[in-house]
Amino acid sequence: MAPSDRISESISKLKKEDVRYVRFELPDTHGTSRSKVVPIEKVEGYARRGLNFYGGIIALDSAAGVVGGSGLHEEIKYRDQKLIPDFDTLQILPWVPGTSKVICDAEWGPNDPVKGSPRYVFKSLVAQAANMGYEVMTGHEFEYYLLNGETREPLFGGFQIFNSTRNNYVPFLDEVLDHLQAVGVDVITHNCEYSPAQFETNFGPAIGVAAADKAFTFKNAMKELAHRAGYLATFMAKPSADMSGCGCHVHMTLLGKNAGKSAFHDPKASDGMSELSKHFTQGILDHADALVAICNPTPNCYRRLKPHTFAPSNVGWAIDDRTAMVRIKDTENENAHVEMRAASSLSNPYLSAAAMLAAGLLGIKAKRAPQPQVDGPSEMNADLPKLPQNLGAALEGLEADAEMRAMLGEDFVHVFTSVKRFELARFNNHVTDWERDEYLEVY
Repeated sequence: MAPSDRISESISKLKKEDVRYVRFELPDTHGTSRSKVVPIEKVEGYARRGLNFYGGIIALDSAAGVVGGSGLHEEIKYRDQKLIPDFDTLQILPWVPGTSKVICDAEWGPNDPVKGSPRYVFKSLVAQAANMGYEVMTGHEFEYYLLNGETREPLFGGFQIFNSTRNNYVPFLDEVLDHLQAVGVDVITHNCEYSPAQFETNFGPAIGVAAADKAFTFKNAMKELAHRAGYLATFMAKPSADMSGCGCHVHMTLLGKNAGKSAFHDPKASDGMSELSKHFTQGILDHADALVAICNPTPNCYRRLKPHTFAPSNVGWAIDDRTAMVRIKDTENENAHVEMRAASSLSNPYLSAAAMLAAGLLGIKAKRAPQPQVDGPSEMNADLPKLPQNLGAALEGLEADAEMRAMLGEDFVHVFTSVKRFELARFNNHVTDWERDEYLEVY
């Protein structure tokens, strides 16, 4: 179908379903939805020519502050970009009457994409994989907390993992699953996690950029729905020193475009792993520092990457090892895939998938045999190199990795590192309550 026909057909369908407004959404650098709401009568015009949107939106820091030197503010006279809706992502919002949403790509003009945009980065890497003969299947697995919206305290205490009463502790948790299903998030399991009011709601994988679109929709829907119900859903990596960290486990496999089967499974191999999967795994390990910077983009994230937390702390891999950075899953069947466990739950799903795919494709190109599989829990192996211990060290690793920079694109890397170094400077300049409580009187 020609693009113009697709636009007309999509809008006609929306009108038949009594949709009055369409939310044009752009995923920003942090994975947050930035949007404008457009009356249905205006949607076709904007869909054809693009919707004006501030061009520096991906160069705002986590507090929405303008980051100078990023290349997207004063350097380009604060110009606009255009949002181009991808009607493959069109969904009606059941919790906002008469409203639908559509995820957009960003461009400066026809055939001139905003190359620092997270969705563009992941789409470009999916295209690279396609040129190598593979489709990319990805799934994201997030942990999050549900807190009282006013007190910001957990809804219940204690360690309650899988407790059935806590799984559906408040009516909101029943309703939210229906809403998620209605916007294309195909929930497969839902349960409370280890720490008080910590949850995990898992959904199925998808092929190509659709996987990140689904994860983006899930995270932003959870936050929006929780807010509307008087709660706070947070994907913050470590909300408190006495609370478990929130991780994002990124699952990925490459599918042969003709057979459509996992190229990571080899039934003839003693361990079930194809050579391709081993090269892919080693690529992740070789580029761990750069990958960690993308997948742990705040100083708080590094409070989670510690031993004995079910989060990785060093650079290792193993089949079905929960403490490893790279855990190999389902090697005995066609579901064989790589699970990368180092990402924080607050990571942008387009970027966590992009970083993992970029490193894995570099591994395939390099064809390096993988380092030895860890015997025993990876976190107990003192010989393995440690993951970066803070955001500054991780950013140095990204900036030093020329291959990863090339795969992700220099436009993106410049914007990302500019924003993150700006945030890090604000963090380092802040005097904490701990410092005041510890030093103010005694000194």
